[in-house]
Amino acid sequence: MGSRQHVSGDDGERGSAVVDFVLVSLLIVALLLAVLQVAVYVHVRNVVTASAQEGARYAANADVDSSYGAARTVEIVGRATSEQTAAGLSCTSAEEPDATGLTLVVVRCSGAVPTVFAALGNLLPLEVTGRAVKENAQ
Repeated sequence: MGSRQHVSGDDGERGSAVVDFVLVSLLIVALLLAVLQVAVYVHVRNVVTASAQEGARYAANADVDSSYGAARTVEIVGRATSEQTAAGLSCTSAEEPDATGLTLVVVRCSGAVPTVFAALGNLLPLEVTGRAVKENAQ
């Protein structure tokens, strides 16, 4: 019985735990970033919606011109999120009659939400509307 060979069943899998860890870690990080992006989108959408409503309420005052609602909305978004997010919005404000005959101030904003990776730019579209009943000047 000459030389004995050492046969081990796990020599072919040596180091596989490290590879498994890296692959699973990449998937977990990608999932975490996707959840974070959804949270950023929902937050920015809620802020822009509330800001459009506030801009419409401001422009609905009797002594305020209705066109000021859009500027007020962008100003509020800039304070609540960032100037970059506010600059990415396009807001308009106008008076529109509704079905009951009331005059509404309608603020419409459209733009894009910034992504978690700044290199990707603004890929997620956003469109919101805020309305308020216009006060009558006496």
